[in-house]
Amino acid sequence: MSRPISEIKAELFRSLAHPARIRILELLADGERSVGDIAQLVGMELSHLSQQLGVLRRAGLVTNLKEGSSVFYAVRDPALFDMLAAAKRVLINSLTESQGLLADLKIAAGDR
Repeated sequence: MSRPISEIKAELFRSLAHPARIRILELLADGERSVGDIAQLVGMELSHLSQQLGVLRRAGLVTNLKEGSSVFYAVRDPALFDMLAAAKRVLINSLTESQGLLADLKIAAGDR
């Protein structure tokens, strides 16, 4: 029996539910990067980075390739970047709406 798509989507969003994982994916938007490069750019210890990369790998969001002693990561599906961009737009819209509401409340309270 197959699982409902809503359950599968929830798993996807859980795999993204950590600031470090979002930052890693944003870095990979520029292309494949080594673990060392990612660690330096996100300012994270290798053990913690390895855990976060493992979550992304198990979710099928990134691929890894070992070359000698280096491991390189890349995003499996570039559509992921569209989703991250859409999330950013949703946040901007929400914050813009909140700022408008705050301005209206200040006017109503007489604080201009």
